Parts: sequence; structure tokens; C-alpha cells
Amino acid sequence: MGAGHSHTPQGHTAPTPQALAARKKANLILAAILIPLTLLTLVAMALLWPSGSKEGITLASPYAAAPGVTFDTGKIQRVVTGSCMDAVAPEQTGPGAAPQQGSECTFAFTDPDKGGNPVKVVINPDVAKSHGVKAGDNIRYLNLSKAQSVEAQGTPAYIFVDFVRTLPIIFLAVLYAVVVIAVARWRGLRALIGLVGAYGVLVSFMLPGLVEGKPPLLLALVGSTVIMIGVLYFAHGFSARTSTALLGTMFGLAITALLAAWATDAANLAGVGSHDSATLANISGNISISGIILCGLIISGLGVLNDVTITQSSAVWELWELAPGTSARQLFTSAMRIGRDHIASTVYTIAFAYAGAALPVLILVMLYERPLGDALTSAELSEEVIRTLVGSVGLVLAIPVTTLIAVLVVKATGMKAAGAGNAVRRPGAAAPVSAPVSAPAGTIPDDAGREPEGDAVDPAGAFDKAPAGRRGRRAAARD
Repeated sequence: MGAGHSHTPQGHTAPTPQALAARKKANLILAAILIPLTLLTLVAMALLWPSGSKEGITLASPYAAAPGVTFDTGKIQRVVTGSCMDAVAPEQTGPGAAPQQGSECTFAFTDPDKGGNPVKVVINPDVAKSHGVKAGDNIRYLNLSKAQSVEAQGTPAYIFVDFVRTLPIIFLAVLYAVVVIAVARWRGLRALIGLVGAYGVLVSFMLPGLVEGKPPLLLALVGSTVIMIGVLYFAHGFSARTSTALLGTMFGLAITALLAAWATDAANLAGVGSHDSATLANISGNISISGIILCGLIISGLGVLNDVTITQSSAVWELWELAPGTSARQLFTSAMRIGRDHIASTVYTIAFAYAGAALPVLILVMLYERPLGDALTSAELSEEVIRTLVGSVGLVLAIPVTTLIAVLVVKATGMKAAGAGNAVRRPGAAAPVSAPVSAPAGTIPDDAGREPEGDAVDPAGAFDKAPAGRRGRRAAARD
């Protein structure tokens, strides 16, 4: 091997004092920005933390059973059709049964999970028509056989409520976890744990805060920032790379929050087209439907925003490791080529994700044969359109900002001052074949930062050219 290379036992060259000083300075700058922002966010979270009180909320739960009524589960054995009068228990026949004569119903003979004889469950007409039921399905049904109220007379004794989906969901969740951990290993496991923590913040802080009437913009911004701080550092570790992505994410969150606040008011998003929103508006005077929509606009873009910022930050670091001598301008330009491809694909991702969620509404709008402009600005679709546009603007602007921050940080923490003889070499990578012995420490050779000739790329990040020709290769091997 050529002289002038002193490597650490781990396979990396030891950074020079100048490089260590630059790295320390950059980390201090990042810490000086992020630590106060984190502390400010935590203080705001403590001040906004909901009390958990549900005083003044009046909500009749559709899952609450009346005296003598239970929700049972069972497995369907066979499905038949017949007169709807067959579903009424003999002791419940009365005047209310007359209108059902002559109508056809779908019945599922079901074995109760708690044991006993099979029961005859009447299936809702919309379920029987759209999806249907079959033998082997696990269902949840309402058991009215022991109800004593007068209102229960003339109604079926057993009524279908919903399918039991526990096993398919558990299977998919386990499959998802296995695939993530198998591909991403420990980082994937940490990401899954971080996801659980993120939902914890959503359920314990943001949702109760909206119910109690906390400021929705602050609630969404503080909660989203806490989530991003937690998931980024927990999944990717404490490093300048992660801190750079976090700064870009915070910038994107701020842009998204400002646009969402403006769009909610300017477009008069009131949620009047949603049954769930109407229900929430009637249960408490503290709940603001516009505030909930505003919060939803910010939360909906978190996943994609995190994706683009951490990807851009990693891209800058990987590009620099391949060519440590690249100038800041060239590094930014190269990383933005990746960012533009990411922007193009992300725009499609967001648009199609929201289109898929609103597919039933899109079909109805198509059948109404309304003009496209009227449809897109209607109460049914305007919220989805604005969510797509607001989230897209935030994440698109976050890409160049994150790239710029990453370039500045990587150049400050990089090994440029160490020269070609101190280029970073990954474990297991071959050491550079040759290096000029007379090159003074702290300088960079003329060909540093340029790709080696030919198709081969030096994984070590050192771009000294090997001697050309057969004789040169033999000489290098002897050396």
C-alpha cells in the first residue's frame, strides 16, 4: 500500500484536529437551534395539555346496549333468504310486525361464540346487497331475544351489526412488522416503536385538546413537532444528519400550518358535508369543526414530509461520502436532482392517496354529472383538494431547504481539511491503491472530488487513480 495512510482499528482514518473542530462547531450550531426549539415546544405542550374532562359533552353511543340487550359474536354456518317475519321471536309478535309481511330478508344461521344453539341473524339489506355474507364469516350481532321493552316488539331477535375483523388485521399487522424489521432491521423496529409513540401523542394530547376547545393551530403545530422530534431521533439516532432532517421538517410544518390556517378560513371549510362532523358539532359547544379540519390538514402531511426530509438529508451525506471534494454548489445541485424526482413521485402519492380515500364521493359526483369546477369546489371534495394542495406545497418547499441545510452542515462537519490521505473509508472497503507520499497534510490533490476514469467507482471515497495498463497493475499489486 502507498505510504501516508494511518487508519484507526475500525477501518476509518482518524480525523484531523481541524476536521474535529469544524464538526464540533457545526454540531454546536445545530444544538443551539434545536434545543431551544425543543424546549419551547415542550413548554407549549405542557401549557396546552388537556385536562381530560368530558364535562358538557352529551353523546349517545351507538355501541351502548339497553337493559337486556347484548352484543354477541359468532360464526356463520349457512345463509338463507326468506320472509322477514321469520326473524321475529314468537313472544315479540305484535302490531309492529304487520308492515314486514311479504318482504324478503337474508338470514345467517350463526353459532354463538359463547355457546348454545345456532341463532337466526337478520342481515342488513345494504350489507347483503353490497358485500354479502357467507358461511365461515365471523360476525357481531345484536341480541334482542331477552329485551323486555315495548319498542322491541315486532323487531328481529338477532340483528347483524358488523364483521369481526380481528384475525385479518392482526395478520396484516404482524406481516407488516416482519417485513419492516427484516428489511430495515433495528432501525425498522425503532420506527415501529416510534409510530406507537406518535399515536400516543395524537390520542392523549391532540384529540382531547380539540374536544376541549384548545387553539387548533397551536395544538397541531406543537403536537406534530413533538411527534417528529421523537420519531426522527428514535428511528435514525442522534446525528447531524437527523438534526438536519428535523430542521427541514420543522420548516415544512411551519409552511403547512400557515397555509392550512389561511386555506381553512379563505375557503370556508366548515365540514357541513360530513355526518361525523355534524355529530361532533352537536355534542359540545367547545368543539370547532373548522379547527378539527385545520388540525387534520397539518397532521395528514406528517408522514410524507418526514419521508422527503430524511431522504434529502441522507442523499447529501451519501453524495459527499462518494466525492468528499465536491463543492457546496455541486453537492446542492446533485442532491436537488434527487429531490426533484422525489417531488414528482410524492405529488402523485399524495393525490392518489386522497383520491382513494374519497372514491365513493368521486363516484357520486361523477353520477351527478356536475361540471368539474363545481365538483372540485363543492363541500364534498373541497376539503380533500385543499388537503392535497396544502400538504404538497409544504413538502415541496421543505426539500430545497433541507438540502441547503444538509450541504452547509456536511461541508462544516466533513473531512475536507484532512486531505486525500484522510478520506473517510467505510469498514471492509479496499484502501486507496496509491497516494502521493509528498502530499502535505491538510491539502487536497488536484483530482479529489472527481470520478475515477472508467466505470468503476471507488467505494472508499478516495479518487486517486491507479496506474494504468497491465504493467501498472502488476506494480501496484507488488506494492
